[in-house]
Amino acid sequence: MTSFLTHRAHVHDARLPLRRRHSALRTCITLFAPYGFRATYHHLTLSAAIPRRLEADPDALVRAVEELHEARVLWLARAEEYTAQRRAEKRAGRRAVVNPRPWWLRSWWEGPNHAWYEDPFRHPSLRLPEYVRRQNAILDGADLPGCPACGDERPLVSNSTGHGWVELCRGCACVLAPCPCGQRHRFVPETPFNWKGIWQRAHMRDDGMPNPHWPGQPVGCGTGGLSVADQLGGVRSSDRCPPCR
Repeated sequence: MTSFLTHRAHVHDARLPLRRRHSALRTCITLFAPYGFRATYHHLTLSAAIPRRLEADPDALVRAVEELHEARVLWLARAEEYTAQRRAEKRAGRRAVVNPRPWWLRSWWEGPNHAWYEDPFRHPSLRLPEYVRRQNAILDGADLPGCPACGDERPLVSNSTGHGWVELCRGCACVLAPCPCGQRHRFVPETPFNWKGIWQRAHMRDDGMPNPHWPGQPVGCGTGGLSVADQLGGVRSSDRCPPCR
């Protein structure tokens, strides 16, 4: 498989057809996706304002791949430090891996509390470099306020599991207080999503703004929709920041 940097260069190459450049962006996401492939792609369509018709703003693909690249550079630097640390620990006879493992080594099935693995709309609203910086800081022992994933400091939202309650982050629906039964419960999207529609950016308009008629309106500032956690918590439209009203 060719490298991330090779496909990044293809995204930048204005001589290539837009579909080819979009495909190169897709490959970059398969090689590095902090929120998982589907949620990372959905995030980039919003943060880079990728329109439904790529011809309306070809530079949006460049904005998307550059955000991804910036986050990847931060991850690579931290991953190299971790590799050097593990080599030193092994030479000293400490072969056991500290639990939990670094965030980039955890498989999706190790993080069922992350809603965006089940619902690509429910990723943090942070730009990818900010998310990576936050996760690296937590790995280094920093005690950051708010949700570990997105930093949201608003009161948690209680959600019933049928026999108990879990506490969800209001910003990204990450489970911060598990069910008393001790079992992990899958996050069930309140609005079923259509991946083909997301891939074709049916949730976006031609001007790069979110489509207000899309049934699974994305969360986060500027999208105009309420998150599932906000709906559960009874948040009113007037409670949102002005761009989201």
